[in-house]
Amino acid sequence: MRGRTSEAGARDLREFLAGAFQLPADLNSPAEETAPDNDLSAPGSSHSEDFTPTAAPTLDPDLIPATPQTPTSMASPSRDSDLRRTFPAFPPRPSEGDGDDAPHTPQFAETWWGNAWVTALEEGALDPKRLLRGRSYAEKGHVDAITVTPGLVLAYVKGSRARPYRVQVRLRTLADADWERFLDAAADRPGDIAALLDKEMPKSLAECGVPLLPGPGDLAPQCSCPDSGHPCKHAAALCYQTARLLDADPFVLLLLRGRGERPLLDALSRRNAARAARAAQEQEPAPLPGVRATDVLAAQGERRLPPLPLPLPIPPHPEQPPVYPAAPGGPDPFALDQLATDAAARAHALLSTGRDPVGDLTLWQDAVRLAAARPGSGLTVTTRALYASLAKATGRSTGELARAVAAWRQGGIEGLAVLEEPWDPPAGRFDRARPLLLAADLPAFRPWHNHLTHPHGQVQLRLGRDGLWYAYESEPGDEDWWPRGTPDLDPVGALTGLGAPGDL
Repeated sequence: MRGRTSEAGARDLREFLAGAFQLPADLNSPAEETAPDNDLSAPGSSHSEDFTPTAAPTLDPDLIPATPQTPTSMASPSRDSDLRRTFPAFPPRPSEGDGDDAPHTPQFAETWWGNAWVTALEEGALDPKRLLRGRSYAEKGHVDAITVTPGLVLAYVKGSRARPYRVQVRLRTLADADWERFLDAAADRPGDIAALLDKEMPKSLAECGVPLLPGPGDLAPQCSCPDSGHPCKHAAALCYQTARLLDADPFVLLLLRGRGERPLLDALSRRNAARAARAAQEQEPAPLPGVRATDVLAAQGERRLPPLPLPLPIPPHPEQPPVYPAAPGGPDPFALDQLATDAAARAHALLSTGRDPVGDLTLWQDAVRLAAARPGSGLTVTTRALYASLAKATGRSTGELARAVAAWRQGGIEGLAVLEEPWDPPAGRFDRARPLLLAADLPAFRPWHNHLTHPHGQVQLRLGRDGLWYAYESEPGDEDWWPRGTPDLDPVGALTGLGAPGDL
Protein backbone atom coordinates (compact mmCIF):
# COMPACT_ATOMS: atom_id res chain seq x y z
CA MET A 1 0.00 0.00 0.00
CA ARG A 2 2.83 2.37 0.92
CA GLY A 3 4.59 1.53 -2.37
CA ARG A 4 1.50 2.48 -4.43
CA THR A 5 1.18 5.77 -2.52
CA SER A 6 4.81 6.65 -3.23
CA GLU A 7 4.38 5.75 -6.92
CA ALA A 8 1.29 7.95 -7.20
CA GLY A 9 3.12 10.83 -5.49
CA ALA A 10 6.06 10.51 -7.87
CA ARG A 11 3.71 10.49 -10.88
CA ASP A 12 1.97 13.65 -9.61
CA LEU A 13 5.34 15.30 -9.08
CA ARG A 14 6.39 14.57 -12.71
CA GLU A 15 3.10 16.01 -14.03
CA PHE A 16 3.48 19.12 -11.90
CA LEU A 17 7.05 19.75 -13.08
CA ALA A 18 6.06 19.17 -16.72
CA GLY A 19 3.44 21.93 -16.38
CA ALA A 20 5.87 24.28 -14.64
CA PHE A 21 8.45 24.11 -17.44
CA GLN A 22 6.15 24.11 -20.51
CA LEU A 23 7.33 26.10 -23.52
CA PRO A 24 5.08 28.82 -25.03
CA ALA A 25 3.99 26.45 -27.83
CA ASP A 26 2.62 24.05 -25.20
CA LEU A 27 0.88 26.79 -23.25
CA ASN A 28 -0.98 27.95 -26.33
CA SER A 29 -2.76 24.62 -26.78
CA PRO A 30 -6.55 24.89 -27.23
CA ALA A 31 -7.21 23.15 -23.92
CA GLU A 32 -5.65 26.02 -21.97
CA GLU A 33 -6.94 29.03 -23.89
CA THR A 34 -9.91 31.14 -22.91
CA ALA A 35 -13.10 31.49 -24.92
CA PRO A 36 -12.90 33.59 -28.12
CA ASP A 37 -13.51 37.31 -27.78
CA ASN A 38 -16.69 37.20 -29.85
CA ASP A 39 -18.30 34.95 -27.21
CA LEU A 40 -17.43 37.10 -24.21
CA SER A 41 -20.50 39.29 -24.44
CA ALA A 42 -22.95 36.39 -24.41
CA PRO A 43 -25.45 36.56 -21.52
CA GLY A 44 -24.53 34.40 -18.56
CA SER A 45 -20.91 34.00 -19.65
CA SER A 46 -18.79 32.55 -16.86
CA HIS A 47 -15.49 33.79 -18.28
CA SER A 48 -13.24 35.28 -15.59
CA GLU A 49 -10.06 37.27 -16.20
CA ASP A 50 -8.18 36.34 -13.04
CA PHE A 51 -4.56 35.32 -12.83
CA THR A 52 -4.88 32.04 -10.87
CA PRO A 53 -2.71 29.36 -12.54
CA THR A 54 -4.10 25.92 -13.30
CA ALA A 55 -4.24 24.05 -10.01
CA ALA A 56 -1.41 21.54 -9.56
CA PRO A 57 -1.98 18.07 -8.05
CA THR A 58 -1.89 17.85 -4.26
CA LEU A 59 1.65 16.81 -3.37
CA ASP A 60 3.76 16.30 -0.29
CA PRO A 61 5.23 19.82 0.39
CA ASP A 62 8.62 18.25 1.09
CA LEU A 63 8.69 16.77 -2.45
CA ILE A 64 7.78 19.99 -4.32
CA PRO A 65 10.83 21.98 -5.54
CA ALA A 66 10.83 25.74 -5.75
CA THR A 67 8.70 26.81 -8.74
CA PRO A 68 10.75 28.84 -11.24
CA GLN A 69 9.53 32.39 -11.59
CA THR A 70 8.64 33.29 -15.18
CA PRO A 71 9.89 36.80 -15.95
CA THR A 72 6.95 39.08 -16.56
CA SER A 73 8.96 41.83 -18.20
CA MET A 74 12.35 42.52 -19.74
CA ALA A 75 11.91 46.23 -18.96
CA SER A 76 14.44 47.79 -16.61
CA PRO A 77 15.04 51.52 -16.09
CA SER A 78 18.74 50.78 -15.51
CA ARG A 79 19.08 49.99 -19.25
CA ASP A 80 17.51 53.25 -20.42
CA SER A 81 19.31 55.56 -22.84
CA ASP A 82 18.51 58.40 -25.23
CA LEU A 83 16.67 55.96 -27.51
CA ARG A 84 15.16 53.68 -24.86
CA ARG A 85 12.85 54.64 -21.99
CA THR A 86 11.18 52.34 -19.47
CA PHE A 87 8.08 53.30 -17.49
CA PRO A 88 6.74 51.43 -14.45
CA ALA A 89 3.34 49.79 -14.59
CA PHE A 90 0.34 52.04 -13.96
CA PRO A 91 -1.76 51.20 -10.89
CA PRO A 92 -5.36 50.06 -11.41
CA ARG A 93 -7.59 52.90 -12.46
CA PRO A 94 -10.85 53.39 -10.51
CA SER A 95 -13.96 52.92 -12.61
CA GLU A 96 -17.64 52.25 -12.00
CA GLY A 97 -18.55 48.57 -11.84
CA ASP A 98 -16.35 45.49 -11.75
CA GLY A 99 -17.17 43.66 -15.00
CA ASP A 100 -15.43 44.01 -18.34
CA ASP A 101 -18.61 45.51 -19.79
CA ALA A 102 -19.01 48.00 -16.93
CA PRO A 103 -19.38 51.69 -17.93
CA HIS A 104 -16.14 53.63 -18.38
CA THR A 105 -15.26 57.28 -18.39
CA PRO A 106 -16.00 58.89 -21.80
CA GLN A 107 -12.33 59.65 -22.46
CA PHE A 108 -9.45 57.40 -21.45
CA ALA A 109 -6.71 60.04 -21.94
CA GLU A 110 -6.64 63.50 -20.41
CA THR A 111 -4.88 65.55 -23.11
CA TRP A 112 -5.83 66.26 -26.68
CA TRP A 113 -2.76 64.45 -28.03
CA GLY A 114 -3.39 61.43 -25.79
CA ASN A 115 -6.98 61.27 -27.05
CA ALA A 116 -5.71 61.57 -30.64
CA TRP A 117 -3.68 58.39 -30.00
CA VAL A 118 -6.79 56.66 -28.60
CA THR A 119 -8.81 57.81 -31.62
CA ALA A 120 -6.23 56.27 -33.98
CA LEU A 121 -6.51 53.00 -32.05
CA GLU A 122 -10.31 52.89 -31.95
CA GLU A 123 -10.90 53.98 -35.55
CA GLY A 124 -8.43 51.39 -36.84
CA ALA A 125 -9.81 48.51 -34.74
CA LEU A 126 -11.95 45.78 -36.32
CA ASP A 127 -13.82 44.61 -33.19
CA PRO A 128 -15.25 47.06 -30.60
CA LYS A 129 -15.66 44.22 -28.09
CA ARG A 130 -11.93 43.56 -28.04
CA LEU A 131 -11.36 47.28 -27.48
CA LEU A 132 -13.74 47.21 -24.54
CA ARG A 133 -11.92 44.23 -23.03
CA GLY A 134 -8.53 45.86 -23.63
CA ARG A 135 -9.67 49.09 -21.98
CA SER A 136 -10.85 47.10 -18.99
CA TYR A 137 -7.45 45.35 -18.84
CA ALA A 138 -5.70 48.73 -18.85
CA GLU A 139 -7.93 50.16 -16.13
CA LYS A 140 -7.37 47.12 -13.93
CA GLY A 141 -3.57 47.42 -14.17
CA HIS A 142 -2.94 44.28 -16.25
CA VAL A 143 -0.19 45.99 -18.30
CA ASP A 144 3.30 45.58 -16.86
CA ALA A 145 6.23 48.02 -17.25
CA ILE A 146 6.36 49.61 -20.74
CA THR A 147 9.53 50.03 -22.82
CA VAL A 148 9.53 52.63 -25.61
CA THR A 149 12.15 52.69 -28.39
CA PRO A 150 12.02 54.28 -31.87
CA GLY A 151 9.06 52.74 -33.68
CA LEU A 152 8.20 50.26 -30.91
CA VAL A 153 6.21 50.01 -27.66
CA LEU A 154 6.82 46.76 -25.74
CA ALA A 155 5.23 45.33 -22.57
CA TYR A 156 3.92 42.16 -20.96
CA VAL A 157 0.13 42.00 -20.42
CA LYS A 158 -1.51 39.66 -17.94
CA GLY A 159 -4.32 37.57 -19.42
CA SER A 160 -6.30 34.62 -18.18
CA ARG A 161 -3.34 32.31 -17.69
CA ALA A 162 -0.42 32.53 -15.29
CA ARG A 163 2.21 33.52 -17.84
CA PRO A 164 1.69 37.02 -19.32
CA TYR A 165 1.64 37.72 -23.05
CA ARG A 166 4.39 39.61 -24.84
CA VAL A 167 2.82 42.55 -26.71
CA GLN A 168 4.39 45.10 -29.00
CA VAL A 169 2.92 47.97 -31.04
CA ARG A 170 4.91 49.36 -33.94
CA LEU A 171 4.68 52.87 -35.41
CA ARG A 172 6.58 54.11 -38.45
CA THR A 173 9.48 56.44 -37.62
CA LEU A 174 9.85 59.75 -39.43
CA ALA A 175 12.29 60.24 -42.27
CA ASP A 176 15.21 62.68 -41.97
CA ALA A 177 13.42 65.16 -44.23
CA ASP A 178 10.40 65.15 -41.88
CA TRP A 179 12.65 65.81 -38.88
CA GLU A 180 14.28 68.71 -40.71
CA ARG A 181 10.85 70.28 -41.26
CA PHE A 182 9.96 69.67 -37.62
CA LEU A 183 13.20 71.26 -36.36
CA ASP A 184 12.68 74.29 -38.64
CA ALA A 185 9.13 74.73 -37.34
CA ALA A 186 10.24 74.35 -33.72
CA ALA A 187 13.13 76.78 -34.11
CA ASP A 188 10.68 79.38 -35.44
CA ARG A 189 8.44 78.97 -32.35
CA PRO A 190 10.43 79.31 -29.09
CA GLY A 191 7.16 79.25 -27.16
CA ASP A 192 6.39 75.76 -28.49
CA ILE A 193 9.75 74.48 -27.22
CA ALA A 194 9.02 75.95 -23.80
CA ALA A 195 5.62 74.21 -23.85
CA LEU A 196 7.27 70.89 -24.74
CA LEU A 197 9.68 71.26 -21.82
CA ASP A 198 6.60 71.79 -19.62
CA LYS A 199 5.23 68.47 -20.97
CA GLU A 200 2.67 70.12 -23.24
CA MET A 201 2.23 69.40 -26.96
CA PRO A 202 1.23 72.60 -28.83
CA LYS A 203 -1.23 72.00 -31.64
CA SER A 204 0.74 74.34 -33.89
CA LEU A 205 3.79 72.09 -33.55
CA ALA A 206 1.79 68.90 -34.12
CA GLU A 207 0.21 70.45 -37.24
CA CYS A 208 3.41 71.80 -38.83
CA GLY A 209 3.19 69.42 -41.80
CA VAL A 210 4.95 66.51 -40.09
CA PRO A 211 2.76 63.47 -39.16
CA LEU A 212 3.61 63.25 -35.45
CA LEU A 213 0.32 61.77 -34.26
CA PRO A 214 -0.80 58.44 -35.76
CA GLY A 215 -3.89 58.02 -37.85
CA PRO A 216 -6.29 55.07 -38.21
CA GLY A 217 -4.32 52.01 -39.30
CA ASP A 218 -0.90 53.45 -38.39
CA LEU A 219 -0.60 51.36 -35.21
CA ALA A 220 0.65 47.82 -35.95
CA PRO A 221 0.08 45.54 -32.90
CA GLN A 222 1.58 42.08 -32.37
CA CYS A 223 0.86 39.73 -29.45
CA SER A 224 2.01 36.26 -28.45
CA CYS A 225 -1.58 35.19 -27.66
CA PRO A 226 -3.48 32.99 -30.16
CA ASP A 227 -6.13 35.65 -30.85
CA SER A 228 -5.93 36.95 -34.44
CA GLY A 229 -8.00 40.07 -33.77
CA HIS A 230 -6.72 43.47 -34.87
CA PRO A 231 -5.97 44.42 -32.22
CA CYS A 232 -6.42 41.69 -29.61
CA LYS A 233 -7.48 42.75 -26.12
CA HIS A 234 -3.88 42.60 -24.84
CA ALA A 235 -2.56 44.90 -27.59
CA ALA A 236 -5.53 47.23 -27.04
CA ALA A 237 -4.68 47.40 -23.33
CA LEU A 238 -1.08 48.37 -24.15
CA CYS A 239 -2.29 51.06 -26.57
CA TYR A 240 -4.59 52.55 -23.94
CA GLN A 241 -1.78 52.65 -21.36
CA THR A 242 0.52 54.24 -23.95
CA ALA A 243 -2.00 57.08 -24.23
CA ARG A 244 -1.46 57.70 -20.50
CA LEU A 245 2.31 57.86 -21.12
CA LEU A 246 1.73 60.47 -23.82
CA ASP A 247 -0.45 62.44 -21.38
CA ALA A 248 2.45 62.65 -18.93
CA ASP A 249 5.24 63.31 -21.43
CA PRO A 250 4.79 64.18 -25.15
CA PHE A 251 8.49 63.42 -25.72
CA VAL A 252 7.41 59.76 -25.63
CA LEU A 253 5.62 60.38 -28.95
CA LEU A 254 8.76 61.99 -30.42
CA LEU A 255 10.82 59.00 -29.27
CA LEU A 256 8.33 56.65 -30.93
CA ARG A 257 8.76 58.64 -34.14
CA GLY A 258 12.55 58.17 -33.97
CA ARG A 259 14.22 60.92 -31.92
CA GLY A 260 15.07 60.96 -28.20
CA GLU A 261 14.53 64.00 -26.01
CA ARG A 262 18.18 64.94 -25.45
CA PRO A 263 19.34 64.51 -29.10
CA LEU A 264 16.29 66.47 -30.23
CA LEU A 265 16.98 69.37 -27.84
CA ASP A 266 20.68 69.28 -28.80
CA ALA A 267 19.74 69.55 -32.47
CA LEU A 268 17.46 72.50 -31.71
CA SER A 269 20.24 74.15 -29.70
CA ARG A 270 22.69 73.76 -32.59
CA ARG A 271 20.14 75.13 -35.04
CA ASN A 272 19.45 78.16 -32.85
CA ALA A 273 23.21 78.72 -32.40
CA ALA A 274 23.73 78.60 -36.16
CA ARG A 275 20.94 81.15 -36.67
CA ALA A 276 22.45 83.41 -34.03
CA ALA A 277 25.87 83.08 -35.68
CA ARG A 278 24.46 84.06 -39.08
CA ALA A 279 22.71 87.05 -37.51
CA ALA A 280 25.95 88.09 -35.80
CA GLN A 281 27.87 87.91 -39.08
CA GLU A 282 25.48 90.47 -40.55
CA GLN A 283 26.38 92.96 -37.81
CA GLU A 284 29.58 94.85 -37.16
CA PRO A 285 32.18 92.58 -35.53
CA ALA A 286 32.94 93.39 -31.91
CA PRO A 287 36.49 94.62 -31.30
CA LEU A 288 38.81 91.97 -29.89
CA PRO A 289 40.91 92.77 -26.79
CA GLY A 290 44.49 93.71 -27.63
CA VAL A 291 47.25 96.28 -27.50
CA ARG A 292 47.89 98.93 -30.14
CA ALA A 293 51.22 98.52 -31.92
CA THR A 294 52.07 102.27 -31.45
CA ASP A 295 51.70 101.89 -27.68
CA VAL A 296 54.03 98.88 -27.69
CA LEU A 297 56.70 100.63 -29.77
CA ALA A 298 56.51 103.79 -27.66
CA ALA A 299 56.85 101.81 -24.45
CA GLN A 300 59.94 99.95 -25.70
CA GLY A 301 61.93 103.15 -25.46
CA GLU A 302 61.05 103.37 -21.78
CA ARG A 303 61.74 99.63 -21.19
CA ARG A 304 58.14 99.20 -20.15
CA LEU A 305 55.85 96.80 -21.93
CA PRO A 306 52.12 96.78 -21.28
CA PRO A 307 50.65 93.52 -20.01
CA LEU A 308 49.33 91.09 -22.55
CA PRO A 309 45.53 90.65 -22.64
CA LEU A 310 43.99 87.59 -21.04
CA PRO A 311 43.36 84.65 -23.38
CA LEU A 312 39.93 84.36 -24.83
CA PRO A 313 37.55 81.95 -23.06
CA ILE A 314 37.13 78.48 -24.49
CA PRO A 315 33.94 78.36 -26.62
CA PRO A 316 31.20 76.06 -25.28
CA HIS A 317 31.27 73.96 -28.44
CA PRO A 318 33.05 73.92 -31.80
CA GLU A 319 31.31 76.02 -34.39
CA GLN A 320 30.21 74.89 -37.82
CA PRO A 321 32.90 75.08 -40.53
CA PRO A 322 32.36 77.29 -43.57
CA VAL A 323 30.59 75.90 -46.62
CA TYR A 324 33.04 74.58 -49.22
CA PRO A 325 31.98 75.17 -52.84
CA ALA A 326 32.10 72.31 -55.30
CA ALA A 327 34.48 72.66 -58.24
CA PRO A 328 34.93 70.37 -61.27
CA GLY A 329 37.80 68.02 -60.53
CA GLY A 330 38.14 69.37 -57.00
CA PRO A 331 37.70 67.59 -53.68
CA ASP A 332 34.29 66.49 -52.46
CA PRO A 333 32.85 69.45 -50.47
CA PHE A 334 30.92 67.09 -48.20
CA ALA A 335 34.10 65.17 -47.37
CA LEU A 336 35.89 68.48 -46.65
CA ASP A 337 33.06 69.52 -44.37
CA GLN A 338 33.22 66.19 -42.52
CA LEU A 339 37.00 66.41 -42.05
CA ALA A 340 36.82 70.05 -40.94
CA THR A 341 34.04 69.29 -38.45
CA ASP A 342 36.00 66.34 -37.07
CA ALA A 343 39.18 68.42 -36.76
CA ALA A 344 37.28 71.20 -34.98
CA ALA A 345 35.75 68.74 -32.52
CA ARG A 346 39.15 67.16 -31.77
CA ALA A 347 40.80 70.59 -31.36
CA HIS A 348 38.04 71.72 -28.99
CA ALA A 349 38.43 68.56 -26.91
CA LEU A 350 42.23 69.03 -26.80
CA LEU A 351 41.84 72.68 -25.78
CA SER A 352 39.30 72.00 -23.04
CA THR A 353 40.55 68.64 -21.67
CA GLY A 354 44.21 68.52 -22.65
CA ARG A 355 43.92 65.25 -24.58
CA ASP A 356 42.92 64.12 -28.06
CA PRO A 357 39.98 61.68 -27.75
CA VAL A 358 41.05 59.73 -30.86
CA GLY A 359 44.82 60.16 -30.63
CA ASP A 360 45.38 56.56 -29.48
CA LEU A 361 43.39 54.92 -32.28
CA THR A 362 45.07 52.75 -34.89
CA LEU A 363 44.83 53.59 -38.61
CA TRP A 364 42.06 50.98 -39.03
CA GLN A 365 40.11 52.16 -35.99
CA ASP A 366 40.30 55.79 -37.10
CA ALA A 367 39.14 54.84 -40.62
CA VAL A 368 36.14 53.01 -39.15
CA ARG A 369 35.39 56.02 -36.92
CA LEU A 370 35.45 58.43 -39.87
CA ALA A 371 33.22 56.17 -41.96
CA ALA A 372 30.78 55.72 -39.06
CA ALA A 373 30.52 59.51 -38.67
CA ARG A 374 29.12 59.73 -42.20
CA PRO A 375 25.37 60.40 -41.77
CA GLY A 376 22.85 57.97 -43.17
CA SER A 377 22.60 54.21 -43.14
CA GLY A 378 22.79 53.15 -46.79
CA LEU A 379 25.68 53.04 -49.25
CA THR A 380 25.08 55.99 -51.57
CA VAL A 381 27.35 56.99 -54.45
CA THR A 382 29.39 59.37 -52.28
CA THR A 383 29.45 56.90 -49.38
CA ARG A 384 30.78 54.14 -51.63
CA ALA A 385 33.58 56.43 -52.77
CA LEU A 386 34.49 57.25 -49.16
CA TYR A 387 34.37 53.58 -48.13
CA ALA A 388 36.48 52.53 -51.10
CA SER A 389 39.11 55.20 -50.31
CA LEU A 390 39.29 54.30 -46.61
CA ALA A 391 39.33 50.57 -47.31
CA LYS A 392 42.19 50.96 -49.81
CA ALA A 393 44.19 53.08 -47.33
CA THR A 394 43.85 50.43 -44.61
CA GLY A 395 44.27 47.33 -46.78
CA ARG A 396 40.73 46.11 -46.13
CA SER A 397 37.73 45.42 -48.35
CA THR A 398 34.67 47.64 -48.58
CA GLY A 399 32.53 44.85 -47.09
CA GLU A 400 34.85 44.54 -44.07
CA LEU A 401 34.66 48.30 -43.56
CA ALA A 402 30.84 48.32 -43.79
CA ARG A 403 30.59 45.55 -41.17
CA ALA A 404 33.08 47.38 -38.91
CA VAL A 405 31.05 50.60 -39.25
CA ALA A 406 27.94 48.73 -38.08
CA ALA A 407 29.89 47.46 -35.05
CA TRP A 408 31.23 50.97 -34.29
CA ARG A 409 27.75 52.48 -34.44
CA GLN A 410 26.58 49.71 -32.12
CA GLY A 411 29.19 50.23 -29.41
CA GLY A 412 32.11 52.44 -30.47
CA ILE A 413 35.62 51.07 -30.11
CA GLU A 414 34.30 48.38 -27.72
CA GLY A 415 31.80 47.26 -30.35
CA LEU A 416 34.59 47.01 -32.94
CA ALA A 417 36.64 44.89 -30.53
CA VAL A 418 33.67 42.55 -30.00
CA LEU A 419 33.41 42.10 -33.78
CA GLU A 420 37.09 41.32 -34.34
CA GLU A 421 38.51 39.82 -31.12
CA PRO A 422 37.03 36.57 -29.72
CA TRP A 423 38.17 35.92 -26.14
CA ASP A 424 37.56 33.48 -23.30
CA PRO A 425 35.56 35.18 -20.51
CA PRO A 426 36.03 33.97 -16.93
CA ALA A 427 33.37 31.82 -15.29
CA GLY A 428 30.40 33.62 -13.78
CA ARG A 429 28.65 36.22 -15.89
CA PHE A 430 29.01 34.27 -19.14
CA ASP A 431 27.80 31.03 -17.53
CA ARG A 432 24.70 32.70 -16.06
CA ALA A 433 23.55 33.96 -19.47
CA ARG A 434 22.21 30.62 -20.76
CA PRO A 435 19.78 30.04 -17.82
CA LEU A 436 18.52 33.63 -18.26
CA LEU A 437 17.85 32.97 -21.96
CA LEU A 438 16.05 29.70 -21.14
CA ALA A 439 13.91 31.52 -18.54
CA ALA A 440 12.83 33.98 -21.27
CA ASP A 441 11.44 31.09 -23.41
CA LEU A 442 14.50 31.01 -25.69
CA PRO A 443 16.25 27.74 -26.69
CA ALA A 444 19.65 26.63 -25.46
CA PHE A 445 22.30 28.81 -27.16
CA ARG A 446 25.60 27.15 -28.19
CA PRO A 447 28.71 28.61 -26.46
CA TRP A 448 32.03 29.31 -28.21
CA HIS A 449 34.61 31.56 -26.58
CA ASN A 450 32.59 34.73 -25.75
CA HIS A 451 29.81 33.86 -28.26
CA LEU A 452 26.36 32.34 -27.61
CA THR A 453 24.65 31.22 -30.84
CA HIS A 454 21.00 30.32 -31.40
CA PRO A 455 20.64 26.62 -32.35
CA HIS A 456 19.03 27.62 -35.65
CA GLY A 457 21.87 30.03 -36.33
CA GLN A 458 20.05 33.31 -37.00
CA VAL A 459 20.85 35.13 -33.71
CA GLN A 460 24.07 35.39 -31.73
CA LEU A 461 25.12 37.15 -28.53
CA ARG A 462 28.71 38.26 -27.87
CA LEU A 463 30.02 39.29 -24.46
CA GLY A 464 32.35 42.28 -24.62
CA ARG A 465 35.20 43.00 -22.26
CA ASP A 466 33.14 45.97 -21.03
CA GLY A 467 30.56 43.53 -19.58
CA LEU A 468 27.86 44.31 -22.19
CA TRP A 469 26.11 41.81 -24.45
CA TYR A 470 26.11 42.63 -28.19
CA ALA A 471 23.49 41.08 -30.50
CA TYR A 472 24.33 39.81 -34.01
CA GLU A 473 22.10 38.45 -36.77
CA SER A 474 22.72 36.18 -39.77
CA GLU A 475 20.68 34.27 -42.28
CA PRO A 476 20.00 30.68 -41.05
CA GLY A 477 22.80 28.37 -42.11
CA ASP A 478 25.06 31.28 -43.11
CA GLU A 479 27.89 32.42 -40.79
CA ASP A 480 27.61 36.03 -41.99
CA TRP A 481 27.14 37.85 -38.68
CA TRP A 482 26.19 41.55 -38.55
CA PRO A 483 25.79 43.71 -35.42
CA ARG A 484 22.17 44.52 -34.54
CA GLY A 485 20.38 46.34 -31.73
CA THR A 486 21.75 48.08 -28.64
CA PRO A 487 24.31 46.57 -26.20
CA ASP A 488 22.87 45.64 -22.82
CA LEU A 489 24.04 44.27 -19.47
CA ASP A 490 21.22 41.70 -19.71
CA PRO A 491 21.52 39.08 -22.50
CA VAL A 492 17.72 39.01 -22.87
CA GLY A 493 17.61 42.80 -23.02
CA ALA A 494 20.19 42.82 -25.83
CA LEU A 495 17.70 40.82 -27.93
CA THR A 496 14.89 43.35 -27.37
CA GLY A 497 13.57 44.59 -30.70
CA LEU A 498 14.97 41.65 -32.72
CA GLY A 499 11.61 39.81 -32.57
CA ALA A 500 9.42 37.96 -30.12
CA PRO A 501 10.96 34.98 -28.26
CA GLY A 502 8.86 32.63 -30.36
CA ASP A 503 10.32 34.12 -33.54
CA LEU A 504 13.97 33.60 -32.56
